[in-house]
Amino acid sequence: MNTAPSDIFRQEAQELLEVLEQTLLDLEHAPGDAGLIDSAFRALHTIKGSGAMFGFDAVAAFTHHVETAFDLVRKGKVAPNRALIAVTLAAKDRMRLLIEQPDLVDEGGDAILRDLKAIVDGASGPAAVPVPAGAATWRVRFRLARDAMAMGTNPLLLLDELRELGLATIVARSDAVPPLDELVPTDCHLAWDVVLTTDKPVSAIEDVFMFVIDDMELSIEPVEEGKDKRIGEILVERGDVDQKMIDAALADQLPLGSLLVKSGSVSPERLSAALAEQQHVRAEAQQKAKTVDSIRVPAERLDELMDRVGELVIAQSRLAQVAAASGDPQVKAVAEELERLAHELREKTMGIRTVPISSLFGRFRRLIHDLAHELGKEIELVTVGEETELDKTVIERLNDPLIHLIRNAIDHGLEGPDGRRAAGKPAAGRITLSARHAGAEVLVSITDDGKGLDKARIQARAEENGIIPRDARLSEADLFQLIFQPGFSTAKTVTSLSGRGVGMDVVKRTIEGLRGKIDIASTHGTGTELTLRLPLTLAIIDGLLVRVGKGRYILPLSAVEECVELTAEEDARSRGRSFLNIRGELVPFLRLRELFNATTPADRYQKVVIVSFGDLRVGLVVDQVIGNHQTVIKSLSKLHAGIETFSGATILGDGGVALILDIAHLVKLGQSNEDRLKAAG
Repeated sequence: MNTAPSDIFRQEAQELLEVLEQTLLDLEHAPGDAGLIDSAFRALHTIKGSGAMFGFDAVAAFTHHVETAFDLVRKGKVAPNRALIAVTLAAKDRMRLLIEQPDLVDEGGDAILRDLKAIVDGASGPAAVPVPAGAATWRVRFRLARDAMAMGTNPLLLLDELRELGLATIVARSDAVPPLDELVPTDCHLAWDVVLTTDKPVSAIEDVFMFVIDDMELSIEPVEEGKDKRIGEILVERGDVDQKMIDAALADQLPLGSLLVKSGSVSPERLSAALAEQQHVRAEAQQKAKTVDSIRVPAERLDELMDRVGELVIAQSRLAQVAAASGDPQVKAVAEELERLAHELREKTMGIRTVPISSLFGRFRRLIHDLAHELGKEIELVTVGEETELDKTVIERLNDPLIHLIRNAIDHGLEGPDGRRAAGKPAAGRITLSARHAGAEVLVSITDDGKGLDKARIQARAEENGIIPRDARLSEADLFQLIFQPGFSTAKTVTSLSGRGVGMDVVKRTIEGLRGKIDIASTHGTGTELTLRLPLTLAIIDGLLVRVGKGRYILPLSAVEECVELTAEEDARSRGRSFLNIRGELVPFLRLRELFNATTPADRYQKVVIVSFGDLRVGLVVDQVIGNHQTVIKSLSKLHAGIETFSGATILGDGGVALILDIAHLVKLGQSNEDRLKAAG
């Protein structure tokens, strides 16, 4: 599959536009951050240059004007105020449109450039500090006056100021510390060697020592970058030894540093400082090299690879069954080796497919920024668990549902500034996006600190629409789930954002299509939390294979806590009250034979598999626990989509089919049976 140059440009431009958007949103809160200004300028400059190179002339011409404006910001001639950031965000959207439709001709771009020119021409405010184009590495060596600490100077504060300028490697030299009986505690005997990589000018380094420079020893020298120097070269360059000593040490064919210390030519502290400088420069070079240590792979190829891995897992399962039946030790050895390799390949492939959810959360900053301005609300976005990884396919399909949920939270949930002040809340509302792993699931939550859901209003509207009968008594969880019914809305007026009852039912269908669930928790006047429970991957899971009657079923291994035996006596004793005593705790259990209408006689010693979902536990009675099974998930047909007991199916090694049990549904079923028995008893 060959990728056209224009497609390569579009992919790179997409990433650069995302960087530009995030940088502009950060810049709105930190307008004096020179690093953000530089990042925005570099993104614009790269898009312009690459656009011209690949024939996207309209993009290059338009971006040139925006780049010119940010060059003035970079030089401190224009302040990056809110108006400039707003029009630059609009320009970024225009660039994306021109990349998607290179032949687009309308007046939208001209209007943006006119607004940009007006802002730049009339800009006023504090100028930004000029910043050098690139970072440089400096060798800073200093020794304070002996009475510096007695006069009130704290060396640690000086070192902290150097750290604030950039990446600093600091080594303290103690070669001038006197013997203990001669040491004066108030005197400063140490010296420091600092290797500093910074984009600030050398004057910024000198300013750190402004108030102590008259009575101290200080040298600031540039360090040549891009060259991996030997330790001897660094020591000579620093003036710690001369070349003759280096030559004499090398003649002994032993480690240079050890020889120089042994001969007394250099102190251990000076050698440590030189080694630290060497490691600093090497680490910096390695970090720069890492930025290009990646390749682009189309998502379709990863999907195909995952399909092939799934087929390999099924074939390996068949081979394991054949090996077990053959009794040939060589066949068994090959089957075990293939099983190990298939497992490793599966883990690596799934790792390639997973990406941090930060790539999804970052998209909503712009959405919330724009909605806040449109509705006249102050909104703060908080993200938690951005490093949580999720299958790329799941992340892409989550985008639209999360947009619906966030828009509803902002429009319906968060009050305006006046309403929040009247309720005793801060004027700025808060939307929190969080993600965390829970077994084989990822929990993604959208939380707002708004007015919460109105249970009475939800019930009244559901009764009006005929969704539930009049005066129906529903649990809080069931009542909240009504907002996902098609056409349901409690909005009093229809706005550009919501009120037509379209969207929430689509959200539920999409999440269920991902084999996920939506939980809602809300307190009136305090806020609402919607939690999406999603599978970690859509392809392969570790499962526990069990038999019920003649049928075989898969339980997701991540939900299994333990297996215990259910004897015939215990089975007879628990009839009518299906509880099992697990170390002093009563756990309800379901007889899967009854649930699945198994007609064959039950095994004499049945097993109970204890599974959990969230904080709830339930036991599932099966005839036999067969063992672990790598499960390639196959979706059920539309005809079976309404069967809640099963979440999918898999192909076994002998070619048979095993249904995958939906643990969430079974746990809730077991708990509801428990509640019913308690009410009856």
